Amino acid sequence: MDFSNCMICLCFAWITILVYFIITRRSKAISRRRIRLPPGPKPFPLIGNLFELGDKPHLSLSKLSQRYGPIISLQLGQLTTVVISSSSLAKEILRTHDQVLSNRTIGDGISSCQHGEYSLAWLPVSARWRNLRTICNLQLFSPKVLDANQANRRVKVQKLIDYVNESMRANEAVDIGRATFATSLNLLSQTIFSVDLADPSSKTAREFMETVWSVMEDAGKPNLSDYFPLLRKFDPQGIRRRMTYHVRKMILTFDRMIHHRLESRKGGNYITTNDMLDTLLNISQEKGEHMDIKETQHLFLDLFAAGTDTSSVTMEWAMAELLRNQESLLKAQAELEQVIGKGKLVEESDIAQLPYLQAIIKETFRLHPPFPLLLPRKAESDVEIGGFIVPKGAQVLVNAQAIGRDPSTWDNPECFNPERFLGLEHEIDFMGKSFELIPFGGGRRICPGLPLAIRMLHLMLGSLLNCFDWKLEDGVVPETMNMEDKFGITLKKAQPLKVVPKKS
Repeated sequence: MDFSNCMICLCFAWITILVYFIITRRSKAISRRRIRLPPGPKPFPLIGNLFELGDKPHLSLSKLSQRYGPIISLQLGQLTTVVISSSSLAKEILRTHDQVLSNRTIGDGISSCQHGEYSLAWLPVSARWRNLRTICNLQLFSPKVLDANQANRRVKVQKLIDYVNESMRANEAVDIGRATFATSLNLLSQTIFSVDLADPSSKTAREFMETVWSVMEDAGKPNLSDYFPLLRKFDPQGIRRRMTYHVRKMILTFDRMIHHRLESRKGGNYITTNDMLDTLLNISQEKGEHMDIKETQHLFLDLFAAGTDTSSVTMEWAMAELLRNQESLLKAQAELEQVIGKGKLVEESDIAQLPYLQAIIKETFRLHPPFPLLLPRKAESDVEIGGFIVPKGAQVLVNAQAIGRDPSTWDNPECFNPERFLGLEHEIDFMGKSFELIPFGGGRRICPGLPLAIRMLHLMLGSLLNCFDWKLEDGVVPETMNMEDKFGITLKKAQPLKVVPKKS
């Protein structure tokens, strides 16, 4: 049942408990009169502003911000929600008041299989969260570790190029999202388990990708159970049921890997791999503790879900924008030919010498941030933002896509124009310091996998552009390309991008 139909049915069902909600809302209204809430559309009885969300909340909320201002409030059922749509207010959320707003609003779907209790992305700031964050920063994504694994990334990019070569010889179109997803998947699985989980054309890769995309899509859907807690036991949209199925499927894969490694380490002839799993086992052994299996499973789930999906989604949008803007594509290829020579793979040492390639990645993040509303935050106490009060317990959303298309910050914000990032006196980056561009968030909850994602995106995009020329499938022209998006926690293309490679 889709969201709109479910809403209509529930309106009738709620009539039976109308008195309860009137009493509840009346008591809340009395307390809220004393609070300067941000402006916003007038809520309907019981359901509040739920109909304002629609199928693409990031776009609906952007339109509301154009009407009511860069900070707005909505009543989504029983959940007060504040939405930020300007870089200056995002700075207040992500830096100035980061400590008060660091925790998450955890949805019913995220609670599947206790994920909200163990996930680095969703845990409240606590000793467990700090421990997981330290492991990621020191053992997986530190510059030293990433530099040591450069050869591994080069091998994965070479396999991607080999796959495209095979497709070219067979005169077949390449599904950019699927191909780059498999590359990212194998890179992470090698880093964590020292194995390849899939090749770009395998059934395993397709199944794993569909599972990850299903998790990210359902996790981002407006869920009535989040807005009316009494509905959680009924799960009217089936989101928790589907999430439980997909999360269990992923956890079973990780569980097999962990237990196989535990058994292998018992043998006297075991040779350490120095991958992430061995590192975690060594840390547990040094502390004289057994590994927290659940904590480890959910950490791996976070890494695989976010690390594969965000990279493949961004690659797909970047290639789509370049094929629609041939002048930018030709400039990128000319820069690559001049700096490293035509037909060669991009090395990580080359990235600093490729400013136009870097600008393309930034412009793609500006127009198509992988997390359009970032992950929701929760106010731990009343806090003043932009002259208004965000009340304790409110959900806070930062609309990264609206910020990236804010006409007060960007000239011609709807146009794909990498040149806007060249020659700036103040360099705009996406490391959480420039609040005009925050695809990975900011503050203490910034995505820990950002350093790896940035390296992989430049390597994959640069190598694909330098080793091949590209054209759209027959019958598709740049002017009529479908650039619609599909909303979830990440924002992917509604219609997968399939392109035909040619020898450059």
